[in-house]
Amino acid sequence: MNGPEILDIRRGEDIEAESLRIIESEVPEPRPFAGDEWRIVRRMIHTTADFGLLELVRFHPLAVEAGKRALAAGCTLVTDTEMARAGIPERRMSALGCTVRCLMRDPEVLALAQAQGSTRARAAMDFAVEHIKPAIYVIGNAPTALLRLLEHIEAGRAEPALIVGMPVGFVNAAESKALLVAQTRIPYIAVAGRKGGSPLAASAVNALAEIVLAGR
Repeated sequence: MNGPEILDIRRGEDIEAESLRIIESEVPEPRPFAGDEWRIVRRMIHTTADFGLLELVRFHPLAVEAGKRALAAGCTLVTDTEMARAGIPERRMSALGCTVRCLMRDPEVLALAQAQGSTRARAAMDFAVEHIKPAIYVIGNAPTALLRLLEHIEAGRAEPALIVGMPVGFVNAAESKALLVAQTRIPYIAVAGRKGGSPLAASAVNALAEIVLAGR
């Protein structure tokens, strides 16, 4: 049968290994990222097949080490979507003693959003900052969540170890991430511009967790 060559690879781990090998071959050295930063960006490319991320990913200088320390300490993570929460496997987080929560369906958050006349994403940040104080925020969908979190940080009400800030879309997505990158106090991993998404944010966390687990 004529057509593209189909690789005879059937096991999931072999498919992943071959995918990473292809990424490595298509991004030869010298690369724009090295070490753990490259491992994270490589995982993000693996998740999206988007090599444009090479020009869009932004790391705070302390992001990788801050994220690794928080995960190694068994921290709490809060995501802005159930998709991001589901994309961070419990088996991986439980091995680190970490907990991942999404508050979008929490009854108290729903009541707070109604009382405020605001989005659930914004109310979820208010609730998390006051009641949970997570070490890592994983924001892949809602610019309103990132903007509200940045307001809390500026007011001194929150100081997370790391923000994975990758909201996607056309309204305030690029702008919210520009504000995140403009501040220097809180470590971040971000994607500039309109691109992003819950799977992308989850992939960055998964890469960090893999790095921590590999070092144990």
